[in-house]
Amino acid sequence: MANRTVSRKTRKKTDSPEPARKAERAKAFRFRDFLKTLGPGLITGASDDDPSGIGTYSQAGAQLGYGIGWTMLLTFPLMAAIQEISARVGRVTGHGIAGNACRHYPAPLLNIMVALLFVANTINIAADLGAMADATKLLIGGHAIVYVLFFGVTSVVAQIFFDYRRYVAVLKWLTLCLFAYVGALAVAHVHWGEAIAGVLIPKITWSADFLTTVVAILGTTISPYLFFWQASQEAEDQRVDPRKQPLIQRHSGAEREFSRIRADTIVGMAFSNVIALSIIITAAATLHAGGKTDIQTSAQAAEALKPIAGALAEWIFALGIVGTGLLAIPVLAGATAYAVGEGRRWPVGLARKPKQAIAFYSVLALSAAIGIALNFTSINPISALYWSAVINGVLAVPVMVLLMIMARHKEVMGNFVVRGPLYWLGWLSTAAMAASVLAMGVGFFI
Repeated sequence: MANRTVSRKTRKKTDSPEPARKAERAKAFRFRDFLKTLGPGLITGASDDDPSGIGTYSQAGAQLGYGIGWTMLLTFPLMAAIQEISARVGRVTGHGIAGNACRHYPAPLLNIMVALLFVANTINIAADLGAMADATKLLIGGHAIVYVLFFGVTSVVAQIFFDYRRYVAVLKWLTLCLFAYVGALAVAHVHWGEAIAGVLIPKITWSADFLTTVVAILGTTISPYLFFWQASQEAEDQRVDPRKQPLIQRHSGAEREFSRIRADTIVGMAFSNVIALSIIITAAATLHAGGKTDIQTSAQAAEALKPIAGALAEWIFALGIVGTGLLAIPVLAGATAYAVGEGRRWPVGLARKPKQAIAFYSVLALSAAIGIALNFTSINPISALYWSAVINGVLAVPVMVLLMIMARHKEVMGNFVVRGPLYWLGWLSTAAMAASVLAMGVGFFI
């Protein structure tokens, strides 16, 4: 009788829905934990779709239609590989790219790279501020130069005076603004058969316009400031967490950290490419289909959409430009400050109080201030952006070569040197960037 009672009790316990509920709660908890792990990779990927990048993708879709979509499929594994390697260097060593370069490689090489990065990022900041101002003017009118000042000063003040964890949380939330471009697909009459074929089947045209566009897309998606930012942010996140140390000093948990970095990077780069592809398809379905192929900037793309796809499409594009700019400008200015500061071995980091890292924050503010000032000059923003792309392209190749050598250097990485498919995919990404720069150089002299 007692056995039956136990059996009934056991059966009741087993049949109870409580274990199922616990399992569901555990699953939800793990998913929330996964979302929390997304940080440097997600922010890096989202900032890649800055207003200048939006202009490039809009121009690509407007000029070449759906047939250029395959470049997003091509660039995804290349950019994911090089960004993961950058992140690993930061997490293993506790230093960003410049911080490792100044410890292991000749100073003149680092100084040239950092100087070029400062120039390119500052011009990019100027172009992004100009695009944000033009987009805001489209939406509510007013004077563009006032918006340049407002957005520029707001970005700098937030970086210097906001609590680091809260600031990173704000940047994460700002990534949601990029979904505006997925929403733009809803108001565009997309021929999905052609769009999917454009993604899956490479269509190559041996013309100057086509080659220039491919080079521009590669230069936009694989950009040096992204390498510096993600590596430095991994090092920063490790510094502010008392439970963590550089993996080269404390080996335990390395596999878990590498898995987190890979997931974060893949999600961030996939997100970036989905948004870029959405912009290309929207531009192809509206601007290219309507014969509007002379798009130069993201603000022009937003304005051109209105008579073709309606005021809603213009608003979506314009709001997206402002949101992405608010995300990208801190990354551009921050990447510059990290590169200069680490190269000089100054105290660096957005988690530090202003008094603890005066030189670091001074570089950040100087880069943004010059970017603001450039909008008051007679410099043509399109021409400036072109030269910024040229500098970025030229700079990307030596930085990527240095990064790949660094990732295999035992003095830098200890037992965590990068090996296997990731290593070779990193070199493939470097070769693709070198080829694009060579093509750009040939096109420049023709």
